[in-house]
Amino acid sequence: MFSKIIGTGGYLPEKVLSNHDLEKMVDTSHQWIVERTGIHQRHITEGQTTSELAEKAARQALEMANKTPDDIDLIIFATTTPDLVFPSSACLLQRRLGIKNGGAAFDIQAVCTGFVYALATADKFIRSGSSKCALVVGAETLSNIVDWSDRSTCILFGDGAGVVVLEATDEPGILSTHIHADGSYEDLLKVNAGISQDYQRLKEGEAFIQMKGNEVFKVAVNTLGRIVDETLAANNMQRDDIDWLVPHQANIRIINATAKKLKLPTENVVVTVDQHGNTSGASIPLALDTAVRDGRIKKGETLLLEGFGGGFTWGSALIRF
Repeated sequence: MFSKIIGTGGYLPEKVLSNHDLEKMVDTSHQWIVERTGIHQRHITEGQTTSELAEKAARQALEMANKTPDDIDLIIFATTTPDLVFPSSACLLQRRLGIKNGGAAFDIQAVCTGFVYALATADKFIRSGSSKCALVVGAETLSNIVDWSDRSTCILFGDGAGVVVLEATDEPGILSTHIHADGSYEDLLKVNAGISQDYQRLKEGEAFIQMKGNEVFKVAVNTLGRIVDETLAANNMQRDDIDWLVPHQANIRIINATAKKLKLPTENVVVTVDQHGNTSGASIPLALDTAVRDGRIKKGETLLLEGFGGGFTWGSALIRF
């Protein structure tokens, strides 16, 4: 028994915040942002919740998969920015979609690696026979935890949602998944308050993303290089067996470094960071959906998905599409 992606969907809020808009808010410039990150613009919610974004992406994915909500018996929702402390965003999405079959629904929090963690978990549910058809979601409203006066972080992040439908099949789809974490790096990338720590800061609206950019960059490049080797070795594959790299969209320099490790030409790397910014757990499924819908990614091709995020967490998935 295998699991296979049979549908993808993506949604971005209508409001676009360009680098030129940010020039009016903080001391920065379009050229400076592009040179260091590759980002030109990002999408920002105007009152929409994370589960609302996810619903729009999920309905697209279901349509592509030729499935109805009632076919879904598992929802795994990767997010760092849930609607509520509880119920989970997965349960809220289940309600939005009108699913009443009692299938499991829960959230996963692994920040930018969240979608890979969720995909790995859903794959194991299906391989074990516990699930037949799953929604795997990555969705974020990061604009709510961005300090828009901090020019080092506010240029990076955006909002959005990406979803895949994963179905049980006899044909190999998800070939392997690899997930890791190392909590010793907690202070390099974090939100500075929560429910049981510095709650007063959270109540006062002062809980924001904080990042030590140079240190994060160095660890990310080295770590992603290692997971490329791990993934290829686990599948007895060579670099030239990979048709597409679908990376987490954090920074064009990190993406290029991973592509160089694979010796993949730029035309075989899906890049959306220029238009989406860093949408954390949503970035990989959004990039995947973009390349599937524009016809670049075709049935039978081999994809490497990889991500790196706060925790630190990192992971990869090798997929036969």
